[in-house]
Amino acid sequence: MNELLALFTRSSKLARAAADEAMSRHGVRVGQNLLLEVLWETDGLTPGDLAARLHVATPTVVKSANRMAAAGLLLRKPDPADARLVRLYLTDRARAVRRDVEQERDELERRMTATLTPAEREHLRSALTKIIAQLTAGPAPAQPPAAPIPPEVPAAPGPARSSEAPA
Repeated sequence: MNELLALFTRSSKLARAAADEAMSRHGVRVGQNLLLEVLWETDGLTPGDLAARLHVATPTVVKSANRMAAAGLLLRKPDPADARLVRLYLTDRARAVRRDVEQERDELERRMTATLTPAEREHLRSALTKIIAQLTAGPAPAQPPAAPIPPEVPAAPGPARSSEAPA
């Protein structure tokens, strides 16, 4: 495996596990904190609205919202203007864990970047933003296979020869 990809995969798995541990202390699963963050700012969104804001598929939000409703974090209510739509509303319990969840996320970020300088943190943020943009831009255009490069032929020993043809 490519070294950068291996490092990214390992760090991503470790960060996800640490986030899951931190969030679970407050009855929130990793990933659910992202839905909560959006709803803390704008309660009553549809699953499609949430999916668009989080850049994920709507079925992903629906599945997570169902789990969150079962855990007492969300209420699913029909839209008053369009009964075909469902809107997601925070419960008092979800509002009550906001400060704790935000503190856990801040602490986890501090822990993850504790050995980085401010410049390194900014470079990491910039690099990850660029990687995300590159990978969400769609598949890379197909490149024709490169022609094989012939091995270099060592020069024959002896006096240097002119590359010009004799006249």
